[in-house]
Amino acid sequence: MATAALGKNLKEALFEWEGRDKNGKVVRGEMRAGGEAAVNASLRRQGILITKVKRRRLSGGRSIKQKDIAIFTRQLATMMKAGVPLLQSFDIVGRGSTNPRMTKLLSDIRADVETGTSLSAAFRRHPLHFDALYCNLVEAGEAGGILEALLDRLAIYQEKTMAIKSKIKSALMYPVAVLVVAFVVLTVIMIFVIPAFEEVFQSFGGELPTPTLVVIAMSKFFAKWWWAIFGLLGGGTYFFLESWKRSEKVQMAMDRLLLKLPIFGDLVHKSVIARWTRTLSTMFAAGVPLVEALDSVGGASGNAVYAQATEQIQRDVSTGAALTTSMAATGVFPTMVLQMASIGEESGSLDHMLAKAAEFYEDEVDEMVKGLSSLMEPLIIVILGTLIGGIVVSMYLPIFKLGAVV
Repeated sequence: MATAALGKNLKEALFEWEGRDKNGKVVRGEMRAGGEAAVNASLRRQGILITKVKRRRLSGGRSIKQKDIAIFTRQLATMMKAGVPLLQSFDIVGRGSTNPRMTKLLSDIRADVETGTSLSAAFRRHPLHFDALYCNLVEAGEAGGILEALLDRLAIYQEKTMAIKSKIKSALMYPVAVLVVAFVVLTVIMIFVIPAFEEVFQSFGGELPTPTLVVIAMSKFFAKWWWAIFGLLGGGTYFFLESWKRSEKVQMAMDRLLLKLPIFGDLVHKSVIARWTRTLSTMFAAGVPLVEALDSVGGASGNAVYAQATEQIQRDVSTGAALTTSMAATGVFPTMVLQMASIGEESGSLDHMLAKAAEFYEDEVDEMVKGLSSLMEPLIIVILGTLIGGIVVSMYLPIFKLGAVV
């Protein structure tokens, strides 16, 4: 009994080995074992004369991103559909990963599965990388004997979700980058350029125009207190982001504000609807009961307003109310989504209708991103032209005044 417990607790590692087979041919490979002695013993039983055993280092590397998990899911689904055994699939994916941390994660999961743990339970031991939705779908696939089909559906879901996030980030990247560059340029102008103009103006001896005095005063203030300004901006931004991440009240207030923004609000709203319908469609198609599926839908939407609405829908549905009626009572879902959900409930094809709604809103997000990219360029040019142009004109007003006097 003690030996079994010891074997179970022994942490395995990945070893690379090299040796010669019975015919004297050089062979190489990899093996998971508790130590070099175990590798040597296992290979000797296979008639291989070991010449070198080296433990592969799995530490370091970049952090595991959602993209890494999505790629792993797609690869695992593809290999299982091709008939590759589960443990061998983990070996292939782990060796193909370029991220040592991802390789270590897959190695740990494989070791759990090899000792008899279910795949969903092995995933649940790593909640930072596999959320409740992921684990619930895998568990449903294991229970129904359709794991490869559920992994394929899960891979599609992750790819669609990442595509929406990528499109929104691309829409925001350009204006943010331009505004950061503009802030740097204005800082250089305020600290170095305007003081040089001020020295020239002092030699004129005349009274400076009001706009020039205002800009010079702003430059002096900025040059004196730049460290405090940067500190407040950096500290304020960090504090705000941390509050947004940790405080439910701040999350709710900001998510409500995002949905009401004049330009980006509609984009955020449609992306949230797309993720909400895509998630519920995926869960329901996997055979997860509606009440249990709603547990994962709210968090997957990425918006506190819809997470709260989903909790209300779950309470109503659990007491016997229809899904469409509960969705309409929240007042946050568009008419089209409600109608498609109603048709899906009546026809028994709720997952199909929700998937159609998700596709529609994903296409809408794509079109809005393209339109916003075209709209933001002239808008940013006007803003930067007003700021920098105003400073330039203010600095040249005394020169124009001097030229008129001469």
